[in-house]
Amino acid sequence: MTRPVRVLVTGAGGQVGVDLVDILSGASPLGASATFSPDGRAIEQDEFEVLALTHRDLDITDRDRVGAALHATRPDVVIHLAAYTAVDRAETDAETCFAVNAAGTGNLSDAAHDTGAHLIAVSTDYVFDGMKGASYVEEDVTNPLSVYGASKRDGELLCRSEDTIVRTSWVMGVRGKNVVHIIADRAASGESVRFVNDQTGTVTVASDLARSLVTVARTRPGGVWHVANTGTTTWYDIAAFVGRTLGRGDNFATAIATSDLSPAPLAHRPERSDLDTTKWRTHFGAMPEWTDGVERLVRDRLLRATS
Repeated sequence: MTRPVRVLVTGAGGQVGVDLVDILSGASPLGASATFSPDGRAIEQDEFEVLALTHRDLDITDRDRVGAALHATRPDVVIHLAAYTAVDRAETDAETCFAVNAAGTGNLSDAAHDTGAHLIAVSTDYVFDGMKGASYVEEDVTNPLSVYGASKRDGELLCRSEDTIVRTSWVMGVRGKNVVHIIADRAASGESVRFVNDQTGTVTVASDLARSLVTVARTRPGGVWHVANTGTTTWYDIAAFVGRTLGRGDNFATAIATSDLSPAPLAHRPERSDLDTTKWRTHFGAMPEWTDGVERLVRDRLLRATS
């Protein structure tokens, strides 16, 4: 009898982590698609043994502890989701941000190599400067504009060639804090919202990303992959779509420029950082449209509120 694949997940308490742990365990989290399966395979019973770690369980900035943890548990795959994600705060807390996103990722790459595990490290569209004028492919040169983006870029550089780097963007899930919850709450309360229409990117629904990471854990392809939901959009378009989904009119969302934000954000965000997912689609099939994913998120967040 084949033993389960042992998967160690860092950042298991985050919005992608909680969905990933559910899916690896055979459960379907809120917001998940009933039909999306990039590799065409269902999750088999006892296919995976999950070691779900939060920051309290493992400080990834502690090189010795990371090495000891992987030597003790001997995972087959490490899915690295732990990250410093406070983009604006990072501008005044660079040392901590780099310790987590860069050095922490390097620690995991070294430990995975030493123990024979395959590392899957999740990165971000913010490694790009947004000046290309088109969607970014995996081979494009990185040039981050923020401390956060630079720390994630450095984390990528500390990975080995055999590791898999999954770049994703604008992540949002039913569980966890994200912009869609703010928009939906204001729509429900009768308020209106103002969102920028000069930042373009690709949405990634947490449950869809989590299901895709299962496919990566099975295939362990190595190299860099862009994984996001299908379609390019802006934050204003997302807000307007959520409003329409919840029955609000066309006056719910107002488009503004980034320069109109007050106070101005500390971190400089790329104007256009949408990810080209052709490589992923060619090998595994397209992710669902972003509107489909956000509609599921908005629908199922109500189920969470009443459960």
